[in-house]
Amino acid sequence: MNNIALLLSFDGTAYHGWQSQRNAVSVCDTLAKAIERTVGHPVKVHGCGRTDAGVHARSYVANFRSDTRIPASKLPFALNTRLPGDIAVRAAAEVSQSFHAIQSARAKEYTYCLYGGPHRQPLYQNRALHYPFPLKPEAVTMMRAFVGEHDFACVRSVGTDVKSTVRTLYELEVTEQDGLTAVRMKANGFLYNMARALVGTLLYCNEGKVTDIPALLKSRERTLAGPTVPPHGLYMTGVWYAGGDVFETV
Repeated sequence: MNNIALLLSFDGTAYHGWQSQRNAVSVCDTLAKAIERTVGHPVKVHGCGRTDAGVHARSYVANFRSDTRIPASKLPFALNTRLPGDIAVRAAAEVSQSFHAIQSARAKEYTYCLYGGPHRQPLYQNRALHYPFPLKPEAVTMMRAFVGEHDFACVRSVGTDVKSTVRTLYELEVTEQDGLTAVRMKANGFLYNMARALVGTLLYCNEGKVTDIPALLKSRERTLAGPTVPPHGLYMTGVWYAGGDVFETV
């Protein structure tokens, strides 16, 4: 069977995350049903990471195995006719037999969106978090202490067992455009709710509630960091693989 990778975008508002759920609608299950109707046999779909309920993706990679004769280049058109409007396949490619969407990933990127002003903006509902206070440059500068290899236990929510809470955060960048603030984070891996807790810690830095990031990291205490911000402002925006055997997602 061929190993086929898909590049997806989805609006996570209506879904209980990526992962297959027994009693709830997930992105994975919805995609799998569309694939099975297209290729004519059951499939096991592997995603590049778990996303929580309400989290979105601009670039998400999944893979499955199939003996379909449909060329990979034609699969996006075939699948999109069977998918709801909030999930779309942007590209498909045959990849090596060893490729696995999550196990082969070298780096991932998440972006969290905020907007300011005194009042909520209905057009950003389920898309960005309303934060009425302007971000201070010194708060953004303070957050750069997270960049590098660290034990990120202080920004990890309890919920999954991992061998180590050490990760490498390659980039943390804050930009503003057209009234939206984007917090972009790229790492070799993210702990459970790490991206959302990093954004919550940025807000705490902005409000003077966190003043020493190195000490926070050293403490490993989740209660000393900022809150886990709501999921609706979070987007997976990139996944990187070695060897060039799948999409370059940027």
